Amino acid sequence: MQQTAINYIEFACKDIPAIKAFYSKAFGWVFTDYGPDYAAFNDGKTEGGFYHAGAGWTPAGNPLVVLYSADLEAMQQQVRDAGGTITQEIFAFPGGRRFHFADPDGNILAVWSE
Repeated sequence: MQQTAINYIEFACKDIPAIKAFYSKAFGWVFTDYGPDYAAFNDGKTEGGFYHAGAGWTPAGNPLVVLYSADLEAMQQQVRDAGGTITQEIFAFPGGRRFHFADPDGNILAVWSE
């Protein structure tokens, strides 16, 4: 039986240049453009992309993508410095701590650490 794993993650967004600037500054992601409406990213482990969403798009109901950082406080500050909005300050949960943030287009992600 072949195992199946998440291989690629795509996010919708309204402003691809702003999204690229945010994730590059906050997390060091590298982007490759595929025309004006799509930019692929690579964070060294995971690949994905951002596509230009239509005018009526909202990020409500998207799955929560959780990133990892060994230094949670420093990463939270990097997210703020890059223009992200902290939507939930650092909190403890069984197995670690994490915070949630919104990127410039409102996608909600989280970052956790032990």
